[in-house]
Amino acid sequence: MTVRYVESSKLPTSWGIFDMHGFEDTETNKEHVVLSMGQIGEDEPVLARIHSECLTGDALFSLRCDCGAQLQAAMHRIAVEGRGVIFYLRQEGRGIGLLNKIRAYRLQDKGADTVEANEQLGFGADMRDYSILKPMLEHMHIKEIKLMTNNPRKVNALKELGINVVERVAHESGRNPHNAKYLETKKGKLGHLLEGE
Repeated sequence: MTVRYVESSKLPTSWGIFDMHGFEDTETNKEHVVLSMGQIGEDEPVLARIHSECLTGDALFSLRCDCGAQLQAAMHRIAVEGRGVIFYLRQEGRGIGLLNKIRAYRLQDKGADTVEANEQLGFGADMRDYSILKPMLEHMHIKEIKLMTNNPRKVNALKELGINVVERVAHESGRNPHNAKYLETKKGKLGHLLEGE
């Protein structure tokens, strides 16, 4: 496997102090981060979030998606529980990259939904690869997780990697007028389990 552990440090946040663990994928030259809090390498299942990078939502506070709100909600939930882990994967735009995501946004401005925009650019609806998680999970000694997600594909991907997902924890947050169509498309075309807020 091309993913290797590099180093760890403390990361103080508004929700508490996390440990930040850096990993490098030598094949793609992408750097991934795992945030952990409390004792996670135990037999007891750990609360976890697999979060794909979203510069626009996570850092620029975009309301076009629910990504930033989901990341913050996961950090808050882990801090309340005092134990958990977030895998922050550099797979921007469901794997198509930042500049292609901007191109997709432009197509959405003209009426395409998020899936149609990706497909018009020649990509699949979701290009993310979760196999990179296996060496990270092994390094963190995590065997069982309670996964904060609305995406059944993530649950299935982890099960295929041999990770026991003992529970899917519903993780809805950040719904607003700007992302209502986006969320309906995720539910209708990508199978996300969304009930609405």
